[in-house]
Amino acid sequence: MLRFVLCADDFALSEGVSRSILALLREGRVTATSAMTNRENWPIGAPRLREFVGKADLGVHLNLTCGNSLGVMSRFAPTGAMPRFGRVLWAALSGRLPLAEIADEFRRQIDAYAAAMGREPDFLDGHQHVHAFPGVRDALFTALEGLGLARRLYVRDPADRVGAIARRRLCVGKAMVIATLARQFGKELRARSIAANTSFAGVVPFDPRRDYGADFARFLVEPGERHLVMCHPGEIDEELERADPVSATRPQEALFLGSSAFLEVLAKLDAAPARFRDFKNG
Repeated sequence: MLRFVLCADDFALSEGVSRSILALLREGRVTATSAMTNRENWPIGAPRLREFVGKADLGVHLNLTCGNSLGVMSRFAPTGAMPRFGRVLWAALSGRLPLAEIADEFRRQIDAYAAAMGREPDFLDGHQHVHAFPGVRDALFTALEGLGLARRLYVRDPADRVGAIARRRLCVGKAMVIATLARQFGKELRARSIAANTSFAGVVPFDPRRDYGADFARFLVEPGERHLVMCHPGEIDEELERADPVSATRPQEALFLGSSAFLEVLAKLDAAPARFRDFKNG
């Protein structure tokens, strides 16, 4: 049987997103979720998320592009509002990021999780995969070392093999760009003895006209030894519409993941969502 981590991203992005993820966790449909601890919804959602401690992987969705920073970032976010994705990407590629500020913000976001949950996170990943960008990953390693967490959690590697991406025939260009930005990230994680997935899927075009169930089946093509699939379920509300310009497909993902059609896809492919600790070398 193919075992894979199925992670619902963006917990606490909005109340509608949190509510949808909690329902899927309760039904055992997703096995992980990562929380945006700099969002206003986090203090509201965290108490409800505690129900799943020990039952699912609960982590931090490190965030540099949505909402406000948790502390002063005089160079990166002088007004408190996080910059747009394009600005962060350009600064990362040109080596102009204030890495010390970013490392401090990552520590704050991880500390905000620990304070609300009363425990360390099981894993870390990043909103729009920024945690794996050149430069940003160095800030991540600094934060992990400062907190003493490097060997006590796992970190998402959003890259995958070129052949696997091509064979899935879904959002190939976008997945290749992500893999390129995250190139060597997995190697750097291994060098620091930080656990990580060995393959990754879930990149979609966010087109509500598509059949998400058919797309989901493609996520399980060419899985690696420790396969991780991301998803973005949610209910649309005003908070979500203000924060995320690409939200129309979230209800479709939630509907499919909670349906019998999802179970039928798993049965057909002899697959089942699992926690990271279930992998042989997790």
